[in-house]
Amino acid sequence: MNLERLMLSAVLLGSAVTLVAFDANAQVSRDCGGRSGAPAEVTRVIDGRSFLLADGREVRLAAIETLLPVPGDQDEARMAAALAAKAALETLVSHREVGLLVSGASPDRYGRLIAYVFIRTASGEALVQRELVAAGHALVSPVSPAATCRIYLQNAERDARTGGLGLWGDPYYVVKHAANPADVLAEQGRFALVHGKVTSVRESSGMVYVNFGRHWSEQFTVTLLKRNEGIFGRAGLTPRVLAGRDVEVRGWIEERGGPTIAVTQPEQIEIVH
Repeated sequence: MNLERLMLSAVLLGSAVTLVAFDANAQVSRDCGGRSGAPAEVTRVIDGRSFLLADGREVRLAAIETLLPVPGDQDEARMAAALAAKAALETLVSHREVGLLVSGASPDRYGRLIAYVFIRTASGEALVQRELVAAGHALVSPVSPAATCRIYLQNAERDARTGGLGLWGDPYYVVKHAANPADVLAEQGRFALVHGKVTSVRESSGMVYVNFGRHWSEQFTVTLLKRNEGIFGRAGLTPRVLAGRDVEVRGWIEERGGPTIAVTQPEQIEIVH
């Protein structure tokens, strides 16, 4: 992943915001949910999805994930992506008044407001999350907003991916391969996309295991609670239909013998072939 290319795309994002023509579909961004908060000025950007307001409150962008810097992390590509995301967010919101739709009844356990954030542009209003995703500096989180909002963000991610923008300029880095469990496990504790072919689906003790290799204790596995199986079935993703299919899974990497993603909702799984 090239640091100069990523940083350039972050800088260019600033001018791109004023060029985005907000057509009728843009109003869907207001359908993301949340309660309206008073507009406030951004005084400092902390990282690719967090910033401080003039009144001291910290805001974390809802519904997206960015690659965040980790203390002691020497991975040059990850650090480049984290810096590019931060620069892109600075370009969008630094020292500007933003509108907020706050998700949840109260701040999270760290005292942060989780919110959908809006800025004024030459042609109307822009959802900051959508701008970061569309430029390839963020991924859509499986913590789903309302359906119309989720589709709005997913379409932006799909276009960025097709265009090879930002993170998608190096898809090998963004999407991990289940056939290489060591590479997947290197992302432990981080949000990632994993692609691979499902070899089997098993049930045990109230848990469904979607396996991507014969040696499940060493290779990549997706888990879901048996009691949640109906949620997936209603979305056409009954676990057993995944056997033999190429799928892409998004979520947080854990270690349970081999690397694992625990899924709680259908939006985390996409059948590729």
